Amino acid sequence: MPSHPLRVAVVCSSNQNRSMEAHNILSKRGFDVRSFGTGSHVKLPGPAPDKPNVYDFKTSYEQMYNDLVRKDKELYTQNGILHMLDRNKRIKTRPERFQSCKDHFDLVVTCEERVYDQVLEDLSSREQETLQSVHVINVDIQDNHEEATLGAFLICEMCQCIQHTDDMENEIDELLQEFEDKSNRPFLHTVCFY
Repeated sequence: MPSHPLRVAVVCSSNQNRSMEAHNILSKRGFDVRSFGTGSHVKLPGPAPDKPNVYDFKTSYEQMYNDLVRKDKELYTQNGILHMLDRNKRIKTRPERFQSCKDHFDLVVTCEERVYDQVLEDLSSREQETLQSVHVINVDIQDNHEEATLGAFLICEMCQCIQHTDDMENEIDELLQEFEDKSNRPFLHTVCFY
């Protein structure tokens, strides 16, 4: 078992739904957790599929919330976006981009394969300073409220199992195989050094 709490990063594209739901649940379970997005901008559903609300990562959740209330409070209440932003602003001030964070994590969990590829690309481009390992695991989670909640509980259970292994480096592949079988979802796993 690791001598310190598992340092976990959860990453989706906009640091709004999937990563924030997992961040919320993991933090309540005592994990040292941060959440991120990998996109160039934060995108939230708009009045039509081709008209998303686009924000810079420096925009706070409070500012997004107020902007959407001003635009169409009824629409964004009905589709759950205001509820999601309300949850987010209780967890942290604003979304963060993974590529801008240089902190070290034991485990980086991504929520879709495209994000997994972006995280691996970013980690491989960093200067290797400490040669510490980080396990990057992808768990495909659809970007809707229900799947984000189910995915967050799956991520939490996986992190709890990893936290309690005696030898993470040698036991993680077997553990991930068990989670694949149990959840009927494919998991991707890569170890990076940086």
